[in-house]
Amino acid sequence: MLYLIAGAGLLAVDQWVKYWVTVHLELGASAPLFPGFLELLRIHNYGAAWSSFSGMRWLLLALTGAIVLAVIFAVAKKLVRHPLGLAAATLIISGGLGNILDRARLGYVVDMFNFQFVHYPVFNVADICIVSGAILGAVYYLWFYEKYDGKENADGNADAESKS
Repeated sequence: MLYLIAGAGLLAVDQWVKYWVTVHLELGASAPLFPGFLELLRIHNYGAAWSSFSGMRWLLLALTGAIVLAVIFAVAKKLVRHPLGLAAATLIISGGLGNILDRARLGYVVDMFNFQFVHYPVFNVADICIVSGAILGAVYYLWFYEKYDGKENADGNADAESKS
């Protein structure tokens, strides 16, 4: 339940920030957030990361939807039970849904965070969730999955001595 509340909260924050930016900034306009470091810059991204697959709205909706459904399935089937894995899943699901809502409703994703000190793509709260979730998911899979959620531990008895 905690993960569901956190995911809904992250989705709400993503949608609120996108709404605020569209109400207060014209397309292409910017406003300092942390001067010299990070600014708000309203852009519309018709693709995915780094504008890849630009103009392929339906493909991106289908692909993102499939990923979100796969993560939901893994959590529902209890393939992931460790808190780190559940946190990663929560981040990926909420971020994916945030960008799906934009693409379905608007045809593009509203991006707004722009690093001023380095050339990096403009991104949004949903993107932060997706990337953070992917990193946490990789850490979970590499160092925690086998010990806590792997097939040998399907009964949830990860700390029991294995019998040889």
